[in-house]
Amino acid sequence: MVNILTDSCSDLSPELIKKFNLHVIPLSVVVKDRLFHDGIDITPADLFQSVQDTGELPKTSAPSLAEFTAFYQSIPGDLVYIGIGSKLSATVQNAAVAARNLPDRKIFVVDSNNLSTGIGLLALKAAELRDEGLRAEEIAKEITQAAEKIHTSFVVETLDYLYLGGRCSALQNIAGSLLKIRPIIETKPNGTLGVKEKIRGTRKRALDSMLEDFKKNSALIDLKRVFITHTGCDDDATYLKSHLYQSAPIQEIWTTLAGATISSHCGPNTIGVIYVLR
Repeated sequence: MVNILTDSCSDLSPELIKKFNLHVIPLSVVVKDRLFHDGIDITPADLFQSVQDTGELPKTSAPSLAEFTAFYQSIPGDLVYIGIGSKLSATVQNAAVAARNLPDRKIFVVDSNNLSTGIGLLALKAAELRDEGLRAEEIAKEITQAAEKIHTSFVVETLDYLYLGGRCSALQNIAGSLLKIRPIIETKPNGTLGVKEKIRGTRKRALDSMLEDFKKNSALIDLKRVFITHTGCDDDATYLKSHLYQSAPIQEIWTTLAGATISSHCGPNTIGVIYVLR
């Protein structure tokens, strides 16, 4: 038996987690000195309200070695864990150490080099490989290779969360110009975040730039599934979904709401388009 594991940064909906039979370990979020578990006892709305009330950004932390050990021990069979990129969190490192501390188990840890549903796409692919009968080590190898093909880009409403949280140092030179510039952030091949494009003008221009980029590269994209993930901007998600379907013969577009961990670092009204390159 092979089980597929991921963390709450994958931003998969409860429906998808159930449909693909995944196991999810939550990251921790500290808000006003109170500890919460992402996806269990805190919502992004709670988090943003706290920031508005206190002016303090939330803090997040990876599951501890003890938490990973208990997580592994609660799930039978061979395990493949796909976690948030190691350049963005200590989660994968803790997962790997905990796996080594259980030498009698076959546990494979995959660094997604990504975040949000960039991780989610890999977890869904791993579940499909599991259902095809591949062994855990074969799945881990396939997913490690697939991680190089994930494309994640997103538009943020405010740079405060990313910049002050230390997740994107490339924002230093444009942090003071947010009113004029709409940066499109992307995950780089090495797993870091960087500024892909600086759009001057309205938010819609930034969304249209992402759409144009998708359309231009559609021949290189696996159109089986595409994710739109956001932190509470339903109208923008509807706009993107409609125009993405018009731009290419996509089989399925799933819209998901980011969890509290990703929301802590991206802020409100962030929206991204995530897909796999062929």
